[in-house]
Amino acid sequence: MAETCPLLELSHELLHHVFVDVDHPSDLARLSLTCRELNNYIRGNRLLHKEIYVDRYDEPRETTGTTGVKSDWESWLHDMIRLERLLEGSNRYQKQEELEYAYKHIMRLIETADPPESKNMHRLRHYFQSPANVDTFLCSSSLFARAGNELQRAAQTDGLRQASAKLHCMYGVPIDPVPSRLTSSYQSPDASLSPSRCTRLQMRPYPTHTYARSKVYDLREYTDATLWGPFKDDGQQRVDWEKVEAIMIVLGFNLNRFTERSEGRWQKVWDTPFEGANPNSYHPILPATTATTTCNKEERPDSDLLKIRSLAATLDSQDPYGVTGTWMRVVCFLDYSDLYAFNFLNNARLADGEPRPPVDTEEGLIDLAESIKLQVTKIVPPSDSHDDEEGCGEEEGLDWSGFVGTRLPTVHFRGSSRSLHASWDPNANSKIRGTVRQTPEGEIRWTTFSIFHGEERWRSEGIQVGGLRSARGVLGNWFDKDHNIHGPAGPTAFWKVTDELEEERNSSTPVAYH
Repeated sequence: MAETCPLLELSHELLHHVFVDVDHPSDLARLSLTCRELNNYIRGNRLLHKEIYVDRYDEPRETTGTTGVKSDWESWLHDMIRLERLLEGSNRYQKQEELEYAYKHIMRLIETADPPESKNMHRLRHYFQSPANVDTFLCSSSLFARAGNELQRAAQTDGLRQASAKLHCMYGVPIDPVPSRLTSSYQSPDASLSPSRCTRLQMRPYPTHTYARSKVYDLREYTDATLWGPFKDDGQQRVDWEKVEAIMIVLGFNLNRFTERSEGRWQKVWDTPFEGANPNSYHPILPATTATTTCNKEERPDSDLLKIRSLAATLDSQDPYGVTGTWMRVVCFLDYSDLYAFNFLNNARLADGEPRPPVDTEEGLIDLAESIKLQVTKIVPPSDSHDDEEGCGEEEGLDWSGFVGTRLPTVHFRGSSRSLHASWDPNANSKIRGTVRQTPEGEIRWTTFSIFHGEERWRSEGIQVGGLRSARGVLGNWFDKDHNIHGPAGPTAFWKVTDELEEERNSSTPVAYH
């Protein structure tokens, strides 16, 4: 009779403590192959797989879904083992072939991350220090068919290109290499230059942001079906992540340039991979505590003001999006003469779908950093969204059959915007109104209107990258509120910095009621 392995003589409790300390989860699979007894103990052992999983990754907050089905820890662990092997490997061809699998499970790690000290995000940051992972998983959108380095190539299908663009947006640090290979790009001849000079210009290597800029400022992308925002041209409000990716790269380039020129007065943003890319990753900055003092009668707020503040507090408590507070906004725009020539003069005869050439006129890009104060003014239940005047006509015909989860209300807000470096210019400051709501995909859509001297002038449409209450913020497009097909238009972003409304300390009227 064969001798029994001493390990098998241990109680199940001791075996559990031994197995949860394996060096790598893949060791558990190897153990299960050694003998039938260990295989019977390990397979289907939900508690063992859960403990190993949560020791290595964040425990999902919703371990039991809406259907009441228990979490499949064993399957999840096996998926993570396969993903880590893929990320640890050096075979770029295999990575390209597994892009769809990697996207699915990287997104799951992002969506279930538990900030601020997330194991998931820490692990992803570690794996994406690898250039092979960056090149294959983050740089496979259509943009990299023309841009990027020699190892960055667009994926074969639209679905994979969209998946890569979305991963790039979640990564959050714009990848903007200057390729070493020469990039051919047609440009209209310049009679003021010699033929040899024109040739050198056409064959120079263009950095990625110049191609992203050509997509952002291509006015063919601004249509009623896309809501003039970062959506697909099908009228269903499906996010076009390749547009969002281009917006992020353009804004990232200009923010970095602005930081360099500010001599340290403007801190660098978007420099930590995956930071704020998951739902509920925004955490408010708590106000400093102050000593309680007795106010004089004349210093106490009147009853009307107390009612207004009470109403605002009630609305804030019902707002699932976390609107009220101070936000930072960045807007970029191309000099209008350059924008018009780019769309209607130099490249007017391009075929439908043919991309415009890269835009290398950096001098025509201006950054405008703003502080905006927003406060909730109205909340409309999802059942009444079709009666909401703000979304009148835009919600009709939307297909909600694939929506997963609980429908959230539409939240209306108002506020004000103040330029941080041109506050003296009355045209740089404005009032703000807008809405935030869900799309049929479950994405968070923000709409804003900028109001100058009582008249609405600009509108923006954006998507909150990372989902509900993410710290990453909103990326989108701004444009003429009357949808002028000749522009102007461009990229914008805004992200929350605090729940406080600083004006309230200096004014007796809340900012939302200015």
